[in-house]
Amino acid sequence: MYIGIDAGTSGIKLLLLDRDQRVVASRTEKLEAQSPHRGWSEQDPDAWWQALCRILDDLKRERPKELEKLRGLGLSGQQHGAVLLDAANHVLRPCILWNDTRAQAECEIFEARFPASRRVTGNRAAAGFTAPKLLWVRRHEPDIFRQVRKILLPKAWLRFKLCGEMIEDVSDASGTLWLDVEHRNWSPEALAACGLNLDAMPRLVEGSAPTCYLKKSLATRWGMRDTVILAGGAGDNAAAAIGLGAIEDGDSFISLGTSGVIWRTTRDFRPETGSGLHAFCHAVPNRWHQMGVTLSAASSLRWWAEITGMSEAALLDEVPLQISRPARPLFLPYLSGERTPHGDDLIRGSFLGVDRAVKRAEMTQSVLEGVAFSLRDAARGLGIEKGEVSRAMVVGGGSKSPKWVSIIASVTNMALSCLKDGDYGGAFGAARLARMAAGDGEIADICSKPKIAHQYLPNPALRQLYDEKFALYRQSYPLLRKWAETEHHLTK
Repeated sequence: MYIGIDAGTSGIKLLLLDRDQRVVASRTEKLEAQSPHRGWSEQDPDAWWQALCRILDDLKRERPKELEKLRGLGLSGQQHGAVLLDAANHVLRPCILWNDTRAQAECEIFEARFPASRRVTGNRAAAGFTAPKLLWVRRHEPDIFRQVRKILLPKAWLRFKLCGEMIEDVSDASGTLWLDVEHRNWSPEALAACGLNLDAMPRLVEGSAPTCYLKKSLATRWGMRDTVILAGGAGDNAAAAIGLGAIEDGDSFISLGTSGVIWRTTRDFRPETGSGLHAFCHAVPNRWHQMGVTLSAASSLRWWAEITGMSEAALLDEVPLQISRPARPLFLPYLSGERTPHGDDLIRGSFLGVDRAVKRAEMTQSVLEGVAFSLRDAARGLGIEKGEVSRAMVVGGGSKSPKWVSIIASVTNMALSCLKDGDYGGAFGAARLARMAAGDGEIADICSKPKIAHQYLPNPALRQLYDEKFALYRQSYPLLRKWAETEHHLTK
């Protein structure tokens, strides 16, 4: 048996898998983020731990025989969060999360202090990354910064609670801006730019590597053997890629979750910072990946549902099954800023071209299309305009809407495959990494690809219309940027 745990922003999810990779049990505990000031997003790490303990206590009551056979445990989690520990390993303040935008000014400071940053880390500095957060703490909470002895990402802190060791995998570490991504090691120069050194960092491992054993006290509590091995694990998107079997050069997928991701596995380090793409280590050795990110994907539809007072399903029901033309309004989904290609934490979303004749269904269609445009914009650096990436799997909550996936296929001109029923997300990938760490199979055999339920092809009749609408989408960004700058100045 193998456990995969995904520590996400909205909840802790656990999957229990058998040797045939069948899901034996699944549990989720919801979490809430706090926003004490505009643009801030924080969580108490202890809330993660308490949620995980509740899940495993519940599993012990209902699946004791399966837990007795547990061989490995893997972790995946939200990236970029900063858990700050003092000399006694106590948490100093709430964790600053990936979608926190307070450290905008610190991005410029970091890159000025470390001019080789983009070449070494493979990424532009963004407020969501970990390094700018520490510069912010250093500038605005100096008493706390002076006490910092260790910095852990969310899943590494959970691993510390489980086994007592501070260890991080290279895929998650890639999102800190402190990693030399090509060489898969911490960069002393990047750390120095934040007033830190290697002593503040956990030990690095590959995601499929064995790291430590579960504490005996916890093994006893949950009825497990005391030789349960913990895998290196992965950041959430890399874990999802493991779950999808996306481990070979060119393997691609789109994730339609709270944020949207378009991913391509690479056999080497390929930074494309001019396009705003991320270049990270993969969770298996000798693999990297490129990734475009839009910050508001399924969360855009959720926001629209809250505005209208309707459910997301009811809104989708109103959209025609067969789209004959783009919606007249244009939606720009910059509700929380935008990562790729703009790297803009100030920008905010908008509806353009709304008149009295526009009905709710067309507004909903424009939301779906706006997210599709943002994915196309994020993926331009991957070569979709040239046909270099022409097909991909689609996962995440948004993938359950055939209408939305069909729109994305036509907007991006890609053949998109939705998967048969199953959970191929971060927890599933983490469980696969646990099996690798336990030595129970080869990576290529464990990382099989899921079966396809349906393929969505681009609609040729919509191609030119969407090309024209996408051109308007890209032309609208400078206008919104100017508005955002003015609004930010007025509200400072």
